[in-house]
Amino acid sequence: MAEKGKYYLTTAIAYTSSKPHVGNNYEIVLADAIARFKRAQGYDVWFQTGTDEHGQKIELKAVAAGISPKEHVDKIAGVVKDLCDRLNISYDYFIRTTDDYHEKQIQKIFKRFYDQGDIYKSAYEGLYCNECEAFWTESQLVDGKCPDCGRDVHPAKEEAYFFKMSKYADRLIEHINTHPEFIQPVARKNEMMNNFLLPGLQDLCVSRTSFTWGIPVDFDEKHVVYVWLDALSNYITGIGYDADGNSTEQYKKLWPADLHLIGKDIIRFHTIYWPIFLMALGEPLPKQVFGHPWMLMNNDKMSKSRGNVIYADELADYFGVDAVRFFMLHEMPYDNDGNITWELVAERTNSELANVLGNLVNRTISMSNKYFGGIVSDRGAASPEEKVFDDDLKAVATGALSKAVSCMDSLHVADALDEIFAIFRRLNKYIDETEPWVLAKSEEKKDRLSTVLYNLTEGIMIGASLLAPFMPETAEKIASMLNAPLYAFDSLGTFGQYPDGQKVTDAPEILFARVDLKALEEHLASLNA
Repeated sequence: MAEKGKYYLTTAIAYTSSKPHVGNNYEIVLADAIARFKRAQGYDVWFQTGTDEHGQKIELKAVAAGISPKEHVDKIAGVVKDLCDRLNISYDYFIRTTDDYHEKQIQKIFKRFYDQGDIYKSAYEGLYCNECEAFWTESQLVDGKCPDCGRDVHPAKEEAYFFKMSKYADRLIEHINTHPEFIQPVARKNEMMNNFLLPGLQDLCVSRTSFTWGIPVDFDEKHVVYVWLDALSNYITGIGYDADGNSTEQYKKLWPADLHLIGKDIIRFHTIYWPIFLMALGEPLPKQVFGHPWMLMNNDKMSKSRGNVIYADELADYFGVDAVRFFMLHEMPYDNDGNITWELVAERTNSELANVLGNLVNRTISMSNKYFGGIVSDRGAASPEEKVFDDDLKAVATGALSKAVSCMDSLHVADALDEIFAIFRRLNKYIDETEPWVLAKSEEKKDRLSTVLYNLTEGIMIGASLLAPFMPETAEKIASMLNAPLYAFDSLGTFGQYPDGQKVTDAPEILFARVDLKALEEHLASLNA
């Protein structure tokens, strides 16, 4: 496949206060599907994720557990990595903000901002939320509580360094206006412009003195760098940025990022603070920031403190990794919140994965074994009436790639999956149209029966090849059972690649067993016991 150039994709880095829930993991699965799809298209992909490991909340958690902050973050970073591996995430680099290189660069960046006059020392006074590590004014509170998390706030004052945000605000407004693709979806862009940029930016607190678990400001050691300047910079330090001008070749190749994939709740930090930091460094801005919606549980925001969370590894242990990946990717709308429950995952596994896909693959392989000893051969047999069915099937199968690419280019990932499953639905319809079991009763129709089974097998291979970025294990299982390698994306516009005379497996594996809802109910009861 022709090389299409670089594609640098990042997720937000996971905060290491505690184990991420499935709503947090949605982002990494979404990013993985995009990264795998871009690789299959021929892009030189760099996919970075990692962990955000500093801050007061982590210091307090460690104290409560009787361990050092470093011991705490080492443990949670391990949990985050294990979850990535469990969900089959193909990241290229996992950055930790406690990495030596990152910490040294943050100190250099901070000093550079100070020397440039972008940072000044003052004092912060306001209402402070420990959970969000943020100061608020009285007018910003909602019912007297933190507007982000709804928890109590308390008066606080501390010395801090501040970044002059207003110095760069006009440049950022101009950039957003001249690059409509920069903030997606559009509703997020409008929110940032109308609620923050146009009313005027306040200077941003970029250091703290009330706790010590952070990167020290090396010229004023009672200060530590505030978490947002530290965390956001991972996108450049992770690929070799150097504030002294000695950045690596990798950095020069990869930056600017093609896509920052983040949750809608942190869009302000990524589309206002981060671009302004980059402007101050004289670096180009990322090409696009996509603020994805939330995955809710029973239409309510997941919260560990409220106990309404689901963990991805527990779902994967019960349904299988690819069933969980499918649900996350298929059920999340482009710009509205999605919903997840154990029962919804079961319902979708039964209706889409067991019925539409698993049943199709099983029936096709079983019929090939029953009628031809597993040998799949294209005899090219079709009457004019039968050719109508064949041609329509082939058009659906070979036309799916361009439709899926169009969806993925605009980050409509659920729609891309729909286009791929349209192949499997068309193949099921083709079985009903051609009635192989009827053809099998006539010796004269043997060539036609062989052709039908070839078309089914080839259609499944095209569908599985397209499905690989979303459900990699399932795609490989299908290819293995059909005894052929998955097809390259640039060949998917051609029908007829499956080797003539190839033998499929004797015993097809059940890809997705139907979920027994009664058994699921008992499983959930045991989890909650």
